[in-house]
Amino acid sequence: MALDWTFLSSYLKETSAGFLLPGNGLICDDHSAYKSDVKIPELLAPAGSPEALDAAISEGADAVYLGLRSFNARMRSANFAFNQFEAVLQAAHDRGRRIYVTVNTVFEERETDRVFQLLQYLDRLKADGVIVQDLGIIKMARENFPALPLHASTQMNLSSSKGCHFLSRQGFKRVVLARELSLEEIQTIRQNTSMELEVFVHGALCVSASGLCLFSSYLGGKSANRGACTQACRRLYDSDLGKGYFFSPDDLQLIDYVPRLMEVGVDSFKIEGRMKSAEYVGTVVAAYRQLIDNFANDGERALAKSKAMLQADFARRKTSFFMEGGNPDYIHPDQAGGTGIHLGRIKDARTIDDERWALMGSFDGLAEGDSVRIHRSDDSGRITAKIRGIQNQVNGMLLKIEGDWRQNDDVYLIQTASMARRYKSVLPHSLDRFRSFPSRDGAPRPRVNTGSKRDMDSLPSGYYALVGKVADLHAVLAAAPKKAMILFDKLNAEGLRKNEDTIPYKRDRLVLWLDPYYPEADAAWLEPELEYWIGKGVKTLVVNNLAHFSLLRGKDLELIAGPWLYAFNLWAIAFLFDQGIRYLIPPQEISKQNLMRLAEEVHPRVLMPISFSYPHLFTIRGDLASKYGPTSFVDRDGSSYKLQGRRDYTILSPDKPFSIIDRVPFLKKEGFDKFILDLSCANSARGMFRDIAKAAADALPLDDSSRFNWKDGFYNDEEKQAGIQKTTRPGFMGSPGRGAGKDDQSSKKPGRSQENRYGAGSGKDLKGNIRKGPERNPRRSLRDRSRKNGPNPRPKA
Repeated sequence: MALDWTFLSSYLKETSAGFLLPGNGLICDDHSAYKSDVKIPELLAPAGSPEALDAAISEGADAVYLGLRSFNARMRSANFAFNQFEAVLQAAHDRGRRIYVTVNTVFEERETDRVFQLLQYLDRLKADGVIVQDLGIIKMARENFPALPLHASTQMNLSSSKGCHFLSRQGFKRVVLARELSLEEIQTIRQNTSMELEVFVHGALCVSASGLCLFSSYLGGKSANRGACTQACRRLYDSDLGKGYFFSPDDLQLIDYVPRLMEVGVDSFKIEGRMKSAEYVGTVVAAYRQLIDNFANDGERALAKSKAMLQADFARRKTSFFMEGGNPDYIHPDQAGGTGIHLGRIKDARTIDDERWALMGSFDGLAEGDSVRIHRSDDSGRITAKIRGIQNQVNGMLLKIEGDWRQNDDVYLIQTASMARRYKSVLPHSLDRFRSFPSRDGAPRPRVNTGSKRDMDSLPSGYYALVGKVADLHAVLAAAPKKAMILFDKLNAEGLRKNEDTIPYKRDRLVLWLDPYYPEADAAWLEPELEYWIGKGVKTLVVNNLAHFSLLRGKDLELIAGPWLYAFNLWAIAFLFDQGIRYLIPPQEISKQNLMRLAEEVHPRVLMPISFSYPHLFTIRGDLASKYGPTSFVDRDGSSYKLQGRRDYTILSPDKPFSIIDRVPFLKKEGFDKFILDLSCANSARGMFRDIAKAAADALPLDDSSRFNWKDGFYNDEEKQAGIQKTTRPGFMGSPGRGAGKDDQSSKKPGRSQENRYGAGSGKDLKGNIRKGPERNPRRSLRDRSRKNGPNPRPKA
């Protein structure tokens, strides 16, 4: 097999003709070549390390997004220390560039002080923008740091103009649109909002819709919503179709769409890659910079040059994803989910002078010093190594490769020695003069307007059953729920109309569970369908997307915040209740400890925890279920998963359900009285509803079920590395927050340490002495908790 380096040698020679080599920094400052009325978009580059930042700035990025060492969605990248960030911000501003900071993860109640301190720090240093996911940050920032420019992360799952309208009213400046949009959908959103629109144009893709992946969290608490994704989508799975990488998507490349996206009016072209090398960042930035600056005058030649440059990014095969709509082919199960050019498989191991050499097929163009990534044949891991020697053989070639590799492992070229380069450092040699750090100020407590006792009791106590099909409204009768909930997607909307006269749950006994996946096209059918069923007496809806607030604005309805709004903290709950929410279904990922903390601040009766479900681990746009057919997917640990097609999208769920049904008596004792049985992915034909109903009635543990994160919570690598004890006093560089409780076997509420058992104003003063506020009685009466100011009577900060 031969590696074609023609594109590389050609662009090394063409600098005199305007085709400039990445690394020389010549194309970064002059944008005057673009002679057009079309607005020049911002080119936004990733920086997961100082070296990647150097590459991005040198190659002409207008702005760079980066994360600090907590609360960002790429916690496995190097990220930036506080003194580094201060220096970067100053250096970038001196060069006329902008720096956006990612605070794009959810945070738990115990971490509130640290988030507040981080926002305060970014406000003080005047970051150009803060990319956020957690709804609590919206309220916290607007009430305490109103000048802080907020950008909505793609993790907010924004794929409609109505979602943009809602965030515009909240004071957001920019929205990062979901990756899985078509060009037509982006154009429609552009025509219906004045907000700045940021669109991903290059880089790795998530197979799940933006912000709707729970798989990594389900496997061990390493949540994508916490920046700790372990890329379950890139794993090898076994199935009736054989073994394959069934959920590993190609990489996004929209270089062909740059002119059209510019015409549409996209404000910012975003490159993904905070986990990538400086060479990758430099190559991709240079390619897009070259095209943006030269397309108006040099047209197809400029496009051809940029495409040639991108062949050197050593990433996966490329896709335009959903740019043209339809059901694109962007997954190839026979190809491993790693980056790089596939060199082949190791045929054999040879020992020469006590050195291990790998026998492989022939591959021209390799050189000593090139970097490779080796994928274990059993999918047990990957290593990165360098080629330290090459010998040509009659039957292939021998490569001396560092590290522990084995026969049948796959080898990928990820960087050539000739492409490695050093860029001029943006950071100064000494950081001694940069000494701005976050304070240790405690966050104020938000006022949560949960309404009166009457409002809390407007929904009856008991179980609420969620089903995924109209026919299951009959089967769910076996569970005798207080009300039935149904996934209100297009498929079920049609089914409800057809079976309106025969469905057993109607009017106020039927709850419409709005889909978290809300593309622009859904407005056309969803608005009239909601009007119809509201007119028929349906008054309770579960909202799972920010667009739903715009859709339902001004209507007199009983709204429940669904789990996909990710309310893990009091600030997020306060924000949602400000929008008219009356009840809240905590996120599927929530731990017992965090749930109990929230129940101390808002009455448990307004919280409706999920006690049973087959979690939706992936929500995938398109009909992947039909492509693969009825089969299970088994991972290397023997766990099995299944797909369920929903016409416009596909859900992946585990064969093993999540259940805390046996913990419901404990929750009732703590004041909870409403619980969700999510049967949307359960098999009603096998009597499963009846079995689940019996287990719920008797509070029995279910065999072969999962606790998800209920007992152990999120995996926190930051805490593990720092040796942080969760019961210590919060401080930005120390503990992550208010004290943790005991394990699941304890009925004592967590967080009842001396430091936090008091009310507003409690904590330690600067000398370390306990500062007492009014004592809070955890068993205070409902009457006390429902006074005129509601269950949280502390004044607004």
